[in-house]
This record gives sequence, structure tokens and C-alpha cells, in this order.
Amino acid sequence: MARSQQTWNKQENEKKKLKKKKEKAAKKVERAANTKDGNSLDDMIAYVDEYGNITSTPPDPTVKKSVIKAEDIEIGVRKQDDADAVDELRTGIVTFFNDSKGFGFIKDLQTQESIFVHIKELAEPIKENNKVTYKVERGPKGLNAYEVKVVR
Repeated sequence: MARSQQTWNKQENEKKKLKKKKEKAAKKVERAANTKDGNSLDDMIAYVDEYGNITSTPPDPTVKKSVIKAEDIEIGVRKQDDADAVDELRTGIVTFFNDSKGFGFIKDLQTQESIFVHIKELAEPIKENNKVTYKVERGPKGLNAYEVKVVR
């Protein structure tokens, strides 16, 4: 005789699926009953005041409006002064240098900013905590040091 294809495990899984379907349908009915029908467009509109805050009251039309010219609006970031483009010698201390990877960082003594240095820009070998002189150029990710020499 052949055994039944419907095992106890399959029956339990079917029961669980049916129970989930019924719970989902009950939640759907409950959500539909609790929604506010007839929300008008006016109830859903929000206004922005002159300071950029969202309010529910419309603006007062009697208030004098200021006119702003489109040419006066600046979009984007202002260009920075190219003070770094001057080929002046700077001094700093090597805070980190990895010989195997060929890069490091120099902390500028004047501005205290960290400047990237690559091994190909070295005039002579450097180590951490060396005092160095260098020139600065702007790279795609920030300032880069070149013509790096150890101060003796």
C-alpha cells in the first residue's frame, strides 16, 4: 500500500500559512476602519514661512515681499583663495610614514594641518618625527607635499 503524501509536517506548515493569511486580512480590515476618509487637500497642505519653518497657516498676503534677483543667488561652494599655490617653503614634522606603501603625512608647524606626502616627491629618505621642509600643491583630495627635504 502506498503511503499518504500529506505528512504531519506539511499539515502544520499549511496551518501556519492559513493563520498568517487570516492575521494579514484582519490587519488590513483594521487599517481600513481606522483611516480618516475624506481628508481634504487643505488638511494635507503645509506652508513655509520666511524663516524656512513649516507651518499650517498660509502666509499673510498683506506683508510686503522683498524682491531677490536671480543673479544674486550663489549656488555651490565659493572658490577658495589659492594661498597654497605660492611656492614658499614650509616646515613640518613627519607624523607618519610607511616605507613599504610609500606614503605618509607631515604636520605643518604653522597651520597644524596634516599634508599628504608620497615617496616619489621625496628629495631624500625620511622617517617619522623628522623635521622637514617642503612645498605644497593642491591635489584632487587635498594638499600634497613635494620637494621634501630633511632639516639637519
